[in-house]
Amino acid sequence: MKLPSYDAAAREVPEENSHRVLLPRRTPVEPIRQVARRLLMALLVLIATVFIVWIDRDEYHDSANGTVDFLDCVYYATVTLSTTGYGDIVPYGDSARLLNIVLITPLRVLFLIILVGTTLEVLTERTREQWQLKRWRKTLRDHTVVVGFGTKGRSAVQTLCATGLTRERIVIVDPSPKVIDSAVAEGFVGVVGDATRSDVLVRAEIQRALQVVIATQRDDTAVLVALTARQLNKKANIVAAVREEENAPLLRQSGADSVITSASAAGRLLGLSVHSPSAGTVMEDLIQQGSGLDLVERPVVKSEVGKSVRETDDLVVSVLRGHRLLGYDDPAASPLQAADRLITIVRAAVAEEGDLPGKPRAPMPPLPGSGVSSMRRADD
Repeated sequence: MKLPSYDAAAREVPEENSHRVLLPRRTPVEPIRQVARRLLMALLVLIATVFIVWIDRDEYHDSANGTVDFLDCVYYATVTLSTTGYGDIVPYGDSARLLNIVLITPLRVLFLIILVGTTLEVLTERTREQWQLKRWRKTLRDHTVVVGFGTKGRSAVQTLCATGLTRERIVIVDPSPKVIDSAVAEGFVGVVGDATRSDVLVRAEIQRALQVVIATQRDDTAVLVALTARQLNKKANIVAAVREEENAPLLRQSGADSVITSASAAGRLLGLSVHSPSAGTVMEDLIQQGSGLDLVERPVVKSEVGKSVRETDDLVVSVLRGHRLLGYDDPAASPLQAADRLITIVRAAVAEEGDLPGKPRAPMPPLPGSGVSSMRRADD
């Protein structure tokens, strides 16, 4: 089953641009600089050829007057490098002919390479891109595929990068070539195409992905992408966003492990901000990654095994035990086990305050896998 279109942008994808994988590339040199550099190289080759002919001008013969002056050397170098060869000036001495074989012929080849450098550069660039693409496919494992690079997709990618995921481990899939070009310019790997089609997701190596983020503009598109992704990868963690809450169960049935309802979540935050502006500020702070308070998941450290949730140094919200998510006030959450994972509230910035006035306290080490520092309790 496939939708007639993948969002509005899918209808605008030219056939030659679909199913393309774009790897991050270095900033290209400006065309004017490229042309100026090639002209300079061609001029240097011409000057070198004129100098070689000039130092051995006595070994050349001009059919017009028998002698070769400086203008004749420039003329001979020009027609020789351009492979025109009128034959009015020829090398007749052994040394002149030897220099033509050893020096002028390689310079002629170099001059031709410079003239056709644009074509050769295109061929070289394509060969290099194919080699890089093959190497990328061989080395890519346990990466993250993000379908849709709009507002939701960009925010999800920023959060992933803030938690320590490198840009090389993120693949963006979007039907718009302009969006993919923007993602590639930021250092991500991009795939142009309709993500509801399995061949597009295969090009993103979704079969070897660790997690999939679906941030499309339409809910029906998200359902089809989730179905296709789950069919290609049975073990990946699929997180999807929908606009309407009534579509969330359908998306879970399609294979999504977690579903975020964007419209209702924004509505709840608006209502909370009206009823309690301070509580709304705290919730907004938790949502924004890397500033103020952050909500992170971390493993239980050795010193915490056997303790209750309230005896830990962090503000624990929930305990993940196997496939069960236990609240902090659940009696089954304590004591903590070695295989548990804690959902905690932490500070995004390291505290600089000390325990005693005038004596700074050493910053606390970051939480495992979070990249942020733990919060101190009020009685610490």
